[in-house]
Amino acid sequence: MLKQCLGENKSPKAMGERAEDDEEGPQSTVGGAVGGLTNGACHLPQTSGSVVSPDMCYYCFDVLLAHLTQSPSPRSPHFSNDEYALFVTWKIGRERRLRGCMGTFSPRKLHRGLSEYALISAVKDSRFDPVVIEELPRLECGISLLTHFEKAENYLDWEIGTHGIQIEFLDGKTLRKATYLPEVPREQGWTKDQTIDSLLRKGGYRHYVTKEYRSSIKLIRYQSEKCVVTYDEYIKTKRRHKPY
Repeated sequence: MLKQCLGENKSPKAMGERAEDDEEGPQSTVGGAVGGLTNGACHLPQTSGSVVSPDMCYYCFDVLLAHLTQSPSPRSPHFSNDEYALFVTWKIGRERRLRGCMGTFSPRKLHRGLSEYALISAVKDSRFDPVVIEELPRLECGISLLTHFEKAENYLDWEIGTHGIQIEFLDGKTLRKATYLPEVPREQGWTKDQTIDSLLRKGGYRHYVTKEYRSSIKLIRYQSEKCVVTYDEYIKTKRRHKPY
């Protein structure tokens, strides 16, 4: 299941297009990292055995660089090859404008999944022109691995800042879905009700939202392991040693 992330900073090519799901939600253009992440940082849920690492971002940079320079594909990485739902996000410049973001909720082997979505998000996100080699020095790569999917008891059975949520609801006879990654409600300063209402609008619901209607939705909560690496950090690591 292919998904796009949306941001406010869309290219002219992207204007008027609407992704099926806006995983990242509204995006600030203020300098600094989204969701409190500094460059090169990894945000992990409070569990043991977290998988995400900067090596995954380094690998995505290798894949993109090989594509842009028409070089051989990078060697297979040594990090985990378990299956995860995942997203790869590219941002650019000091203002960290969204440059491409694609992912899947269908679990994929990490080696192949990251290799595929590193390119899909960089050159096949229909809202943007493909990334070109001149942009590389200003890019950063973000990896999100989605974990711990659970069926919620009700639409309030999740924690802001901890859980991402995916809702499913009936709009007339049409079944619709929408999702936000865990950092979105906290970044926007939303309550749970405001988050649900925003998701309903994003999913295509255009009617007045009542408490009774909120109670009718089905909600899946999940957590995310996230890591962000800049191109400068990637190059410095490559010079010191071969990552992953």
